[in-house]
Amino acid sequence: MRLMRFCATVLALTVAAIAPMAPLAQPARVADPVDVALVLAADVSRSINDEEFTLQRRGYAAAITSPRVLDAIRSGLHGAIAISFVEWAGEPEQRIVVDWAVIRGEADARKFADALLAAPRSFTGRTAIGSAIDFSASLLAESGFDAERHVVDVSGDGTSNQGRAVTDARDAALRAGLVINGLAIFNKRAAETGGYLALHTNPPGGLAQYYRDNVIGGLGSFVLPIDDFNSFGEAMIHKLVAEIAGLARGTGDGGVL
Repeated sequence: MRLMRFCATVLALTVAAIAPMAPLAQPARVADPVDVALVLAADVSRSINDEEFTLQRRGYAAAITSPRVLDAIRSGLHGAIAISFVEWAGEPEQRIVVDWAVIRGEADARKFADALLAAPRSFTGRTAIGSAIDFSASLLAESGFDAERHVVDVSGDGTSNQGRAVTDARDAALRAGLVINGLAIFNKRAAETGGYLALHTNPPGGLAQYYRDNVIGGLGSFVLPIDDFNSFGEAMIHKLVAEIAGLARGTGDGGVL
């Protein structure tokens, strides 16, 4: 009986001693400072066909592992960034494709890119940019990273046609201290289709102007326009280098990179 009581006492003391250590089980990344915490939010709505989706997905993977991007990461104050990849379409359609990871060098980048390339396409729904911004902002708020900057990087080929007003979501994110940048893709195939799809992908003034007016915001925010999906990878390299290094911070808000 005494032995049983002794064992029970030891077990209770052990549990009590371990309990305060539970927070240490959280990923070490949240305690490590990074130069930027970045959500890559990719449009996979129905205006993007499978071929265009593949070019987009491969472009992201190539950009993340690009020597130019890795050099930009190493040149930062902390030599590290935190990154998460999200795909989005309609109002209820947002998915984390690759969860938060800290990228310090080639091995980290390759692991992230491999996970991205292996994942299936998430959606083929409508286009809810406001919902995508809200989702991305929540990811940043809950990440716990000690980051110099918090950025949402939205790429897309059309105007928002579902869900919360884009400007309302943008303004809420800006009040939280986030920066939103955009990559506006001119989808020639969709524009040549005519009808609603043409207007959706090529609104009056162009999609880049729509992004400037409705999507991007914050200190040094910018939109990068491209003419088709074939140049997506190179454009994303250019964009990531600017976001990681903060190169656009001195150029004013809402410009074209």
